[in-house]
Amino acid sequence: MLRRSGRRSRKAGEEEEEEKSMENGVSPEQGATDASPEVGRAGDGAPAACSQPSPRVRPRLIFHTQLAHGSPTGKIEGFTNVKELYAKIAEVFDISPTEILFCTLNTHKVDMQKLLGGQIGLEDFIFAHVRGETKEVEVTKTEDALGLTITDNGAGYAFIKRIKDGSIMNRVQTVRVGDSIEAINDQSIVGCRHYEVAKMLRELPRARPFTLRLVQPKRAFDMIGQRTKSSKCPGEGKVASGKETLRLRARGTASLEEVPSAWEEEAARRVDDLLESYMGIRDVELASTMVEVARECLSPVEFAKSLDSVLGEFAFPSEFVAEVWAAISGAKGGRK
Repeated sequence: MLRRSGRRSRKAGEEEEEEKSMENGVSPEQGATDASPEVGRAGDGAPAACSQPSPRVRPRLIFHTQLAHGSPTGKIEGFTNVKELYAKIAEVFDISPTEILFCTLNTHKVDMQKLLGGQIGLEDFIFAHVRGETKEVEVTKTEDALGLTITDNGAGYAFIKRIKDGSIMNRVQTVRVGDSIEAINDQSIVGCRHYEVAKMLRELPRARPFTLRLVQPKRAFDMIGQRTKSSKCPGEGKVASGKETLRLRARGTASLEEVPSAWEEEAARRVDDLLESYMGIRDVELASTMVEVARECLSPVEFAKSLDSVLGEFAFPSEFVAEVWAAISGAKGGRK
């Protein structure tokens, strides 16, 4: 379903009035119209009725996928959210959906700039990164900030998206970008959202050691000898040329939408940067949702109220909301 310009974001969990269940990633067609009027009999003077046009058939949205450490190419379709996407990939490769840590688009590498977020281009190639080795590290928190940026896959796993240079965690060589955080001090955090995990890490006491149980993405021979620079993976480096994307939501169904405008993309990038600086998380989908909310607001006060109604569970501080409004307004002022 193409997004209408000017539609206001709704409360999480609230159904769109026009949104319907999805098939193959797009909304089904409307039901058949009223039956055709009876065709007049020859000689009775009644005009012949036009035959009803056949309903327009929506194209099937089929995506190609591989396991990032190496596998045959599979095809998936019919998913409406991230959890269903993982289930479809798992079915193709005969694995459990819980084996999938995250997905990247158009590259098999652990590239955090290519993470599958809330949107998939219609020509994107999906690579699934699955569970590899489990490792446990002990760290002493000598500073307030550990230097980690956390994100999650929308299906229960939080993982490391960035490690700040010179930080505490940057000095722990065994911790890498892409590692999933499975437990903190033997307390499982599977099923927690990224902001919850980031809060737990911030609240760890200083000068006291703690342990992290991490799961790294599986690599084919640690990526040695399996792929060389000359053996490019299918779809790697390809940029989708379509003007539509499949928008996946944590709650609700997927929809076919127009590609965000240049100013909306810039606004989402700025908001994502603010999420990292304030909360220690990265979440492009969350940032995009905040831009959607702001698009319909005329003042920061209205924006704060609308944001609280849609994303109240995050309990954003007022100074953060003010900076988000300023960032979005700045991007909108320089729109292209």
